[in-house]
Amino acid sequence: MNSQGTVEDFLEQLASAAPTPGGGSAAAIMGAMGAALVSMVCNVTLGKTGQEQAAAEMLAVRTESEMLRTRLMAMVDEDIAAFDSLMAAYKLPRTGDDDKAHRAAAIQAGLRRATEVPLDCARACAAIIALAARATAQGYRGVISDAGAGVVAAHAALRSAALNVYINAPALKDTEFARRSVAEIDALAASSAVDSEAVYTSVRRRSQE
Repeated sequence: MNSQGTVEDFLEQLASAAPTPGGGSAAAIMGAMGAALVSMVCNVTLGKTGQEQAAAEMLAVRTESEMLRTRLMAMVDEDIAAFDSLMAAYKLPRTGDDDKAHRAAAIQAGLRRATEVPLDCARACAAIIALAARATAQGYRGVISDAGAGVVAAHAALRSAALNVYINAPALKDTEFARRSVAEIDALAASSAVDSEAVYTSVRRRSQE
């Protein structure tokens, strides 16, 4: 599986018994969908007569959302590679002391990468939530519900990515890196819960104007 495959192919592989793709790749896809929806709001707004006052902001938001969409799509494959590398490390031989030391180092490197990738995903999703707030504030009212769908997707993606940080961090021997990673994901999860709900509420309010 790679990010260039079809949605149907991805879902078939996601539903299979294969270890990858899994939740991390799904989180990246969800985040990319959130970014795409924010871009959609910008593109529709830019094409509407009477929305000229929002053009500069929509162009700025779209530039950032498209960068994040590209980054998150790359993370689909990065997450697969990280997990596959970790699984390969667990399968390394451990017959002698050298083998055991090499295997242990490879496992720790794999765990670190398997923590870094979802943490990067969560950071990107937090940025999408912030962009959705801007798109909601000035976007064309006719597509404001799409900004709401985008923020919900980004928030779900962030929480999904957080679970991969939580499951990998405890096995890290680098306890300081593990502590920092968990503290950061805790902060991102907490702030995104508040921020995404604020955007959702704003979308509902504008939808009823």
